[in-house]
Amino acid sequence: MNKIQINDFLKQKGSIIANGIVTNNPVFRLVLGTCPTLATTSSAINGMGMGLAATFVLVCSNVLISLLRKVIPDKIRIPAFVVIIATFVTLVQMLLQKFIPSLYESLGIFLPLIVVNCIILARAEAFASTNKVFNSALDGLGMGLGFTASLMLIGIIREFFGAGSLFYGSLAGIETGIQIEALADYSLNIFVLPAGGFLVFGLLMALINYLTDLHNKKKELKAEAKKEDALKEGRKEDLHIAFKEADLKEKNDEASIEDKAKADDAKDALKNALSDGTLNTLAGEDR
Repeated sequence: MNKIQINDFLKQKGSIIANGIVTNNPVFRLVLGTCPTLATTSSAINGMGMGLAATFVLVCSNVLISLLRKVIPDKIRIPAFVVIIATFVTLVQMLLQKFIPSLYESLGIFLPLIVVNCIILARAEAFASTNKVFNSALDGLGMGLGFTASLMLIGIIREFFGAGSLFYGSLAGIETGIQIEALADYSLNIFVLPAGGFLVFGLLMALINYLTDLHNKKKELKAEAKKEDALKEGRKEDLHIAFKEADLKEKNDEASIEDKAKADDAKDALKNALSDGTLNTLAGEDR
Protein backbone atom coordinates (compact mmCIF):
# COMPACT_ATOMS: atom_id res chain seq x y z
CA MET A 1 0.00 0.00 0.00
CA ASN A 2 1.31 3.42 -0.94
CA LYS A 3 0.87 6.59 1.09
CA ILE A 4 -2.31 7.62 -0.71
CA GLN A 5 -3.96 4.26 -0.06
CA ILE A 6 -2.89 4.35 3.60
CA ASN A 7 -4.30 7.88 4.01
CA ASP A 8 -7.58 6.86 2.39
CA PHE A 9 -7.78 3.79 4.64
CA LEU A 10 -7.13 5.81 7.81
CA LYS A 11 -9.58 8.50 6.71
CA GLN A 12 -12.30 5.94 6.06
CA LYS A 13 -11.81 4.17 9.39
CA GLY A 14 -11.47 7.44 11.27
CA SER A 15 -14.78 8.66 9.83
CA ILE A 16 -16.52 5.57 11.27
CA ILE A 17 -15.25 6.43 14.77
CA ALA A 18 -15.93 10.16 14.38
CA ASN A 19 -19.48 9.38 13.29
CA GLY A 20 -20.31 8.03 16.76
CA ILE A 21 -18.41 10.69 18.69
CA VAL A 22 -19.52 13.82 16.83
CA THR A 23 -21.76 13.46 13.76
CA ASN A 24 -24.28 10.98 15.20
CA ASN A 25 -23.57 11.29 18.90
CA PRO A 26 -26.01 8.84 20.53
CA VAL A 27 -26.98 11.17 23.38
CA PHE A 28 -27.10 14.67 21.90
CA ARG A 29 -27.79 13.93 18.21
CA LEU A 30 -29.74 10.64 18.17
CA VAL A 31 -31.21 11.13 21.68
CA LEU A 32 -30.79 7.45 22.60
CA GLY A 33 -30.09 6.00 26.04
CA THR A 34 -31.69 8.98 27.80
CA CYS A 35 -32.76 6.97 30.87
CA PRO A 36 -29.25 5.88 31.99
CA THR A 37 -27.91 9.26 30.86
CA LEU A 38 -30.07 11.13 33.34
CA ALA A 39 -29.97 8.49 36.10
CA THR A 40 -26.23 7.80 36.33
CA THR A 41 -24.72 11.25 35.79
CA SER A 42 -25.17 12.69 39.27
CA SER A 43 -21.37 12.38 39.43
CA ALA A 44 -18.71 12.30 36.73
CA ILE A 45 -17.19 9.01 37.88
CA ASN A 46 -20.56 7.24 37.68
CA GLY A 47 -21.12 8.61 34.19
CA MET A 48 -17.67 7.46 33.11
CA GLY A 49 -18.25 3.99 34.58
CA MET A 50 -21.60 3.62 32.84
CA GLY A 51 -20.14 4.84 29.54
CA LEU A 52 -17.15 2.47 29.65
CA ALA A 53 -19.38 -0.49 30.53
CA ALA A 54 -21.65 0.31 27.59
CA THR A 55 -18.61 0.75 25.32
CA PHE A 56 -17.30 -2.70 26.23
CA VAL A 57 -20.69 -4.26 25.48
CA LEU A 58 -21.01 -2.28 22.23
CA VAL A 59 -17.65 -3.35 20.84
CA CYS A 60 -17.94 -7.02 21.86
CA SER A 61 -21.55 -7.44 20.73
CA ASN A 62 -20.88 -5.70 17.41
CA VAL A 63 -17.92 -7.98 16.71
CA LEU A 64 -19.81 -11.18 17.55
CA ILE A 65 -22.95 -10.15 15.66
CA SER A 66 -20.85 -9.24 12.62
CA LEU A 67 -19.15 -12.64 12.75
CA LEU A 68 -22.52 -14.40 12.93
CA ARG A 69 -24.42 -12.12 10.54
CA LYS A 70 -24.62 -14.81 7.84
CA VAL A 71 -25.53 -17.55 10.31
CA ILE A 72 -28.32 -15.91 12.32
CA PRO A 73 -31.72 -16.42 10.59
CA ASP A 74 -33.41 -13.16 9.66
CA LYS A 75 -36.66 -14.01 11.47
CA ILE A 76 -35.01 -14.42 14.88
CA ARG A 77 -32.22 -11.86 14.55
CA ILE A 78 -33.58 -9.50 17.27
CA PRO A 79 -33.86 -12.23 19.97
CA ALA A 80 -30.40 -13.47 18.93
CA PHE A 81 -28.98 -9.94 19.26
CA VAL A 82 -30.53 -9.57 22.72
CA VAL A 83 -29.02 -12.88 23.87
CA ILE A 84 -25.56 -11.85 22.63
CA ILE A 85 -25.83 -8.43 24.29
CA ALA A 86 -27.09 -9.97 27.55
CA THR A 87 -24.08 -12.31 27.62
CA PHE A 88 -21.61 -9.42 27.59
CA VAL A 89 -23.68 -7.37 30.04
CA THR A 90 -23.62 -10.29 32.50
CA LEU A 91 -19.85 -10.50 32.07
CA VAL A 92 -19.49 -6.77 32.81
CA GLN A 93 -21.71 -7.11 35.89
CA MET A 94 -19.59 -9.94 37.25
CA LEU A 95 -16.35 -8.04 36.67
CA LEU A 96 -17.61 -4.85 38.31
CA GLN A 97 -19.09 -6.73 41.25
CA LYS A 98 -15.77 -8.50 41.80
CA PHE A 99 -13.25 -5.70 41.27
CA ILE A 100 -15.16 -2.37 41.59
CA PRO A 101 -18.07 -3.06 43.97
CA SER A 102 -18.59 0.62 44.76
CA LEU A 103 -19.25 1.46 41.10
CA TYR A 104 -21.42 -1.66 40.77
CA GLU A 105 -23.61 -0.48 43.65
CA SER A 106 -23.74 3.09 42.32
CA LEU A 107 -24.95 2.04 38.87
CA GLY A 108 -27.49 -0.34 40.41
CA ILE A 109 -30.34 -1.48 38.18
CA PHE A 110 -29.10 0.57 35.22
CA LEU A 111 -26.18 -1.78 34.68
CA PRO A 112 -28.30 -4.84 33.75
CA LEU A 113 -30.60 -2.52 31.78
CA ILE A 114 -27.76 -2.08 29.27
CA VAL A 115 -29.27 -5.21 27.68
CA VAL A 116 -32.21 -3.16 26.39
CA ASN A 117 -30.21 0.01 25.73
CA CYS A 118 -31.43 1.45 22.42
CA ILE A 119 -27.91 2.42 21.36
CA ILE A 120 -26.53 -1.12 21.50
CA LEU A 121 -29.51 -2.78 19.85
CA ALA A 122 -29.71 -0.07 17.18
CA ARG A 123 -26.05 -0.44 16.20
CA ALA A 124 -26.40 -4.22 16.11
CA GLU A 125 -29.37 -3.96 13.76
CA ALA A 126 -28.26 -0.99 11.64
CA PHE A 127 -24.50 -1.59 11.33
CA ALA A 128 -23.03 -4.79 12.76
CA SER A 129 -25.52 -7.09 11.02
CA THR A 130 -24.56 -5.73 7.58
CA ASN A 131 -20.86 -4.84 7.86
CA LYS A 132 -17.50 -6.56 8.32
CA VAL A 133 -15.99 -7.31 11.71
CA PHE A 134 -13.35 -4.56 11.85
CA ASN A 135 -15.73 -1.82 10.75
CA SER A 136 -18.31 -3.07 13.25
CA ALA A 137 -15.75 -2.93 16.06
CA LEU A 138 -14.83 0.65 15.09
CA ASP A 139 -18.50 1.61 14.96
CA GLY A 140 -19.04 0.19 18.45
CA LEU A 141 -15.95 1.99 19.72
CA GLY A 142 -17.03 5.32 18.22
CA MET A 143 -20.56 5.08 19.58
CA GLY A 144 -19.26 3.96 22.97
CA LEU A 145 -16.78 6.83 23.20
CA GLY A 146 -19.49 9.29 22.17
CA PHE A 147 -21.81 7.90 24.84
CA THR A 148 -19.05 7.98 27.48
CA ALA A 149 -17.99 11.54 26.62
CA SER A 150 -21.61 12.74 26.80
CA LEU A 151 -22.21 11.12 30.19
CA MET A 152 -18.93 12.46 31.56
CA LEU A 153 -19.73 15.99 30.37
CA ILE A 154 -23.16 15.97 32.00
CA GLY A 155 -21.71 14.35 35.14
CA ILE A 156 -18.90 16.91 35.45
CA ILE A 157 -21.34 19.84 35.25
CA ARG A 158 -23.83 18.31 37.68
CA GLU A 159 -21.17 17.28 40.19
CA PHE A 160 -19.30 20.59 40.00
CA PHE A 161 -22.33 22.81 40.60
CA GLY A 162 -24.25 20.35 42.78
CA ALA A 163 -21.52 19.02 45.11
CA GLY A 164 -18.46 21.21 44.50
CA SER A 165 -16.27 18.30 43.44
CA LEU A 166 -14.86 16.61 40.32
CA PHE A 167 -14.60 12.82 39.89
CA TYR A 168 -14.80 12.50 43.65
CA GLY A 169 -15.23 8.92 44.87
CA SER A 170 -13.40 5.61 44.98
CA LEU A 171 -12.60 2.95 42.42
CA ALA A 172 -11.33 -0.44 43.55
CA GLY A 173 -10.43 1.02 46.93
CA ILE A 174 -8.53 3.97 45.41
CA GLU A 175 -9.73 7.48 46.24
CA THR A 176 -10.23 9.60 43.13
CA GLY A 177 -11.07 13.17 42.23
CA ILE A 178 -10.98 16.39 44.22
CA GLN A 179 -13.32 18.10 46.65
CA ILE A 180 -13.38 21.89 46.18
CA GLU A 181 -13.96 23.21 49.68
CA ALA A 182 -14.60 26.77 48.49
CA LEU A 183 -17.62 25.60 46.48
CA ALA A 184 -19.07 23.29 49.12
CA ASP A 185 -21.05 26.09 50.81
CA TYR A 186 -22.34 27.47 47.51
CA SER A 187 -23.32 24.24 45.76
CA LEU A 188 -26.82 23.88 44.33
CA ASN A 189 -28.34 20.55 45.29
CA ILE A 190 -30.81 20.73 42.42
CA PHE A 191 -28.03 19.75 40.00
CA VAL A 192 -27.60 16.31 41.60
CA LEU A 193 -31.36 15.73 41.64
CA PRO A 194 -33.35 14.41 38.66
CA ALA A 195 -34.55 17.94 37.82
CA GLY A 196 -30.92 19.06 37.51
CA GLY A 197 -30.25 16.19 35.13
CA PHE A 198 -33.06 17.28 32.82
CA LEU A 199 -31.92 20.91 33.04
CA VAL A 200 -28.27 20.22 32.17
CA PHE A 201 -29.24 17.73 29.46
CA GLY A 202 -31.61 20.20 27.80
CA LEU A 203 -29.17 23.12 27.94
CA LEU A 204 -26.30 21.06 26.55
CA MET A 205 -28.47 19.72 23.73
CA ALA A 206 -29.58 23.25 22.83
CA LEU A 207 -25.96 24.45 22.82
CA ILE A 208 -24.75 21.53 20.69
CA ASN A 209 -27.63 22.00 18.23
CA TYR A 210 -26.81 25.69 17.96
CA LEU A 211 -23.12 25.00 17.33
CA THR A 212 -24.01 22.29 14.80
CA ASP A 213 -26.34 24.63 12.90
CA LEU A 214 -23.66 27.34 12.96
CA HIS A 215 -21.11 24.88 11.58
CA ASN A 216 -23.51 23.72 8.86
CA LYS A 217 -24.22 27.31 7.82
CA LYS A 218 -20.49 28.00 7.54
CA LYS A 219 -20.10 24.90 5.37
CA GLU A 220 -22.98 26.07 3.15
CA LEU A 221 -21.42 29.52 2.81
CA LYS A 222 -18.08 27.97 1.88
CA ALA A 223 -19.81 25.75 -0.69
CA GLU A 224 -21.59 28.77 -2.18
CA ALA A 225 -18.32 30.72 -2.28
CA LYS A 226 -16.65 27.81 -4.10
CA LYS A 227 -19.51 27.74 -6.61
CA GLU A 228 -19.16 31.49 -7.22
CA ASP A 229 -15.41 31.11 -7.67
CA ALA A 230 -16.02 28.27 -10.11
CA LEU A 231 -18.48 30.42 -12.04
CA LYS A 232 -16.00 33.27 -12.10
CA GLU A 233 -13.29 30.94 -13.34
CA GLY A 234 -15.69 29.64 -15.96
CA ARG A 235 -16.50 33.18 -17.05
CA LYS A 236 -12.81 34.01 -17.24
CA GLU A 237 -12.26 30.97 -19.43
CA ASP A 238 -15.19 31.99 -21.65
CA LEU A 239 -13.78 35.50 -21.97
CA HIS A 240 -10.36 34.08 -22.72
CA ILE A 241 -11.84 31.90 -25.47
CA ALA A 242 -13.80 34.90 -26.83
CA PHE A 243 -10.63 37.00 -26.92
CA LYS A 244 -8.83 34.21 -28.76
CA GLU A 245 -11.64 33.98 -31.30
CA ALA A 246 -11.61 37.76 -31.75
CA ASP A 247 -7.85 37.76 -32.31
CA LEU A 248 -8.17 34.93 -34.82
CA LYS A 249 -10.95 36.74 -36.65
CA GLU A 250 -8.91 39.93 -36.69
CA LYS A 251 -5.94 38.06 -38.13
CA ASN A 252 -8.18 36.49 -40.76
CA ASP A 253 -9.58 39.91 -41.60
CA GLU A 254 -6.07 41.32 -41.89
CA ALA A 255 -5.08 38.42 -44.11
CA SER A 256 -8.11 38.96 -46.35
CA ILE A 257 -7.32 42.67 -46.55
CA GLU A 258 -3.75 41.87 -47.57
CA ASP A 259 -5.01 39.41 -50.20
CA LYS A 260 -7.43 42.02 -51.51
CA ALA A 261 -4.67 44.59 -51.66
CA LYS A 262 -2.46 42.16 -53.59
CA ALA A 263 -5.33 41.46 -56.00
CA ASP A 264 -5.90 45.18 -56.49
CA ASP A 265 -2.19 45.68 -57.14
CA ALA A 266 -2.28 42.90 -59.73
CA LYS A 267 -5.28 44.48 -61.45
CA ASP A 268 -3.58 47.87 -61.49
CA ALA A 269 -0.45 46.32 -62.96
CA LEU A 270 -2.55 44.61 -65.64
CA LYS A 271 -4.32 47.83 -66.52
CA ASN A 272 -1.03 49.67 -66.77
CA ALA A 273 0.36 46.97 -69.01
CA LEU A 274 -2.66 47.17 -71.32
CA SER A 275 -2.47 50.92 -71.50
CA ASP A 276 1.23 50.84 -72.34
CA GLY A 277 0.77 48.22 -75.06
CA THR A 278 3.17 45.83 -73.40
CA LEU A 279 0.81 42.91 -73.74
CA ASN A 280 0.23 43.63 -77.46
CA THR A 281 3.98 43.63 -78.07
CA LEU A 282 4.39 40.35 -76.22
CA ALA A 283 1.52 38.85 -78.19
CA GLY A 284 3.11 39.94 -81.55
CA GLU A 285 6.43 38.34 -80.58
CA ASP A 286 4.65 35.09 -79.77
CA ARG A 287 3.10 35.06 -83.26
